[in-house]
Amino acid sequence: MVRGAAARPLHPSAPLTPQERKVIIGSSLGTVFEWYDFYLYGALAPIIAKQFFVSDSTTSFIFALLAFAAGFLVRPFGALVFGRLGDLVGRKHTFLITIFIMGGSTFLVGLLPAYHAIGIAAPISLVVLRVLQGLALGGEYGGAATYVAEHAPPGKRGLFTSWIQTTATLGLLLSLLVILGTRMATGEAEFAHWGWRVPFLVSVILLGISVWIRMSMKESPMFARMKAEGRGSSAPIQEAFGRWPNLRLAIIALFGLTMGQAAVWYTGQFYALFFMTQTLKIDGASANLMSAMSLALATPFFIVFGKLSDRYGRKWIILSGCVLAAATYFPLFGALTHYGNPALEAALEKAPVTLLADPASCHFQFSPSNTIRYPSSCDIAASLLSHASVAYTHEHAAAGSIARIRIGSKELQAFNASMTETGLDFDLASKLAESQLRKALAVSIKAAGYPSRADESQINKTMVVLILFVLVLYVTMVYGPIAAMLVEMFPTRIRYTAMSLPYHLGNGWFGGLLPTVSFALVAYHGDIYYGLWYPIVIALVTAVVGTLFLRETNGAEQKQKAAHGGLED
Repeated sequence: MVRGAAARPLHPSAPLTPQERKVIIGSSLGTVFEWYDFYLYGALAPIIAKQFFVSDSTTSFIFALLAFAAGFLVRPFGALVFGRLGDLVGRKHTFLITIFIMGGSTFLVGLLPAYHAIGIAAPISLVVLRVLQGLALGGEYGGAATYVAEHAPPGKRGLFTSWIQTTATLGLLLSLLVILGTRMATGEAEFAHWGWRVPFLVSVILLGISVWIRMSMKESPMFARMKAEGRGSSAPIQEAFGRWPNLRLAIIALFGLTMGQAAVWYTGQFYALFFMTQTLKIDGASANLMSAMSLALATPFFIVFGKLSDRYGRKWIILSGCVLAAATYFPLFGALTHYGNPALEAALEKAPVTLLADPASCHFQFSPSNTIRYPSSCDIAASLLSHASVAYTHEHAAAGSIARIRIGSKELQAFNASMTETGLDFDLASKLAESQLRKALAVSIKAAGYPSRADESQINKTMVVLILFVLVLYVTMVYGPIAAMLVEMFPTRIRYTAMSLPYHLGNGWFGGLLPTVSFALVAYHGDIYYGLWYPIVIALVTAVVGTLFLRETNGAEQKQKAAHGGLED
């Protein structure tokens, strides 16, 4: 190891140099555009499914599952592939590659012919492009966070990297606004026919801007100096995860940091929107608009908490966000119901519903693709009640009996479905019976006071935006300082690889599956708020593990250098 010279006299209160501004803006803009690209698929998934998948076929089921899961599940593999490349050849070149892959894949989705034009090649091509998007995003975040952190002066790493933390929220906001603008310009019918392609196609403009900015940026000074001095790692994956001290840090980073951060992040920015549209039955345009307003109001707090982490430390800000979220999710989502759909709240209190079923016939309905069918009468009844936003209690019935739904004094009998030959869907007779039961249930719950849609005139939009703002504020607490902390947990020679894997395992798997797991919990238990136990438990586990095993990283590097006479890792 050799001495490393500082690039300039540094002080936490010193203004940003032009080069530092360029680093932050270039890295952040590129990452905003990558998140924009990634979110488009999720926001437009119902329309895309009709364009590329044929219903009632084995092939359709397989590709629907792959297309949904691929973007999340391959992110850790992207972290390994591009993390290794970033630690071997450099941060700048690696996240240039990732943005080309992400931007190119997104643009091609906009050009991809539908199933009716090229047949099975359409869904295959879509899944391939979705996999490429997930791989690229797996490599982008670690590169951008590492690159910015390694340009940051002492005392400003939290502030510098917090700009990267705004990018996921800004990317989501940008995608919502572009989709909303395109819908308004084309109309719903034309948007569903061809207008959905426009948000994908305009991403090529964002790609051009990002590449132009990043091409003019220089390599990270810490990495360049390390490579010049021959201190780089020749096997970053093996060094990061094949040696117990580094592997231990990665495990602590996953369970004591990123797992809880992901649960809070996805609850505040995705599950809250899902809850408004699917459970409270608020119109999609209104829900998106209120969500966008809360995101715009809360986004500056990523910077606030990043800066505070430079002064007071990163660990306790992040863990405090996890604890606050876990402690207040139930009252906050209860308040969302109160202000978002008061008629539903009244019906839940005045018209209790009971599901009478053999407990052995009731299952945990976990379906990542939302296409797995559960044929028992209890599961069919539970699914229909959950989709109708009806809370219910369970009452045991005789073994082998058919499930019944009791609404006041009226009872509806469910049925055991028969499956198609492929075993992937209900047969025609069962689908007809399901449709009839759904209609009968709709009539019965309407008579009991359950609204089919939220009444726009009864929505207290100011209060809903305020509640959503608080939920996103928790996101800024856990997410604003996390990039700086992850970077500081690992040495320069392996940090791109080492920090990327726990981050994307936490966010891609624990976070990405949150809406699906939460809905399955609601359907299984019958309480519309029961799905909140998933993020609450994960956030509390992270708070405990982080408290016991996570060390504060702010200032640790400077202390280590001082102890070794200015030597770097």
